[in-house]
Amino acid sequence: MSGGAPGAIEADVVVLGAGPAGSVAALNLAPFRRVLVIERRGLPPARTGESLPGAARRLLADMGLWEGFLADEPLPCGLRRSRWGGAQAVEADALSDPDGPGWHLDRARFDARLRATAVARGAALLCPAEPRTIARRDALWCLDVAHAGRRLPIRAAFLIDARGRAARPHPALAARRPVDDRLVCGWIEAPAAAAGGGSAPSLIEAEAEGWWYGAHLPGGRRLLAFYTDADLPAAVSLRSADALLERARSRPALAPLAAEMVVGAATGICAAHTARSERSSGPGWIAAGDAAFAMDPLSSQGLFNALYSGLAAAEAAERTFQGDASAHATYARALHDVWQAYRANRSAWYGLERRWAQAPFWQRRHGSENA
Repeated sequence: MSGGAPGAIEADVVVLGAGPAGSVAALNLAPFRRVLVIERRGLPPARTGESLPGAARRLLADMGLWEGFLADEPLPCGLRRSRWGGAQAVEADALSDPDGPGWHLDRARFDARLRATAVARGAALLCPAEPRTIARRDALWCLDVAHAGRRLPIRAAFLIDARGRAARPHPALAARRPVDDRLVCGWIEAPAAAAGGGSAPSLIEAEAEGWWYGAHLPGGRRLLAFYTDADLPAAVSLRSADALLERARSRPALAPLAAEMVVGAATGICAAHTARSERSSGPGWIAAGDAAFAMDPLSSQGLFNALYSGLAAAEAAERTFQGDASAHATYARALHDVWQAYRANRSAWYGLERRWAQAPFWQRRHGSENA
């Protein structure tokens, strides 16, 4: 980093957010440009239930991240078992997938490694820090950032917004971020009562007011997560681990996993809705990851899309520096194609479940099939 105006920090690229999308953008740009990452959290937050599909191997290898990924000991997941569209369980084995099995992750560890790699490749990380103002002046981004009790003026030629699902769109970027639904998740993560050998199938099961996800996680932990709409009666059960476990035990496929959980459970509620910013790019800026659009967890593509869009954002930023004024528009078109494919797949999967077609949760999903 260097100073321009007295007291100002100058960079080529400012990245807002050090999650997967922001860190990937930074680690790909840092060897070539002055990159400053601004993150409001001091440490990566604990997250639960994160996974990557087998296709991520090529992406990680291309970015020089594969060996580090393996060093963090992700848990392979080669079998998926679902009760969706009928009472009969259906299994899908990774042997039929040309990309092979996916992985369950320790997400905080994964995020921390991406951050550290960005810094090792030359990016500067400012955290905890938060921009108070963002403005575009004379083809430069001017930010006023709060950090360690001070206000730091920062100037950059390019800005990548990777602040995630919860961040409000900034008026200088995308003014609106319409939300498609009210999906929320209540989850329980706990040590297993006994160590299990090898990998176990991940579970998905539909019910009248939503759907369940269950998985074995790295470190011998177990996960149960229930997805419903925030305004439905079932959302009350998300507030209590006991209520959530009781609900899980009433589902035959989930009862064995619930029985494996012992005292020491962590529990929480998080947003899981689909949302898309009205714009994903403009002159001198790009949105990546959930800041561009957030996916329904049913797709199992949210983290993969963060990696993909972070890399694509870095490539578009570099093309911009090389004089390609249309790079941001090309990026926006690519993300639009991903969004359209996601919407079609989400509608198809929800459309398969018709057992509770009159229940509000499913009515809403079926009503949006052709949106």
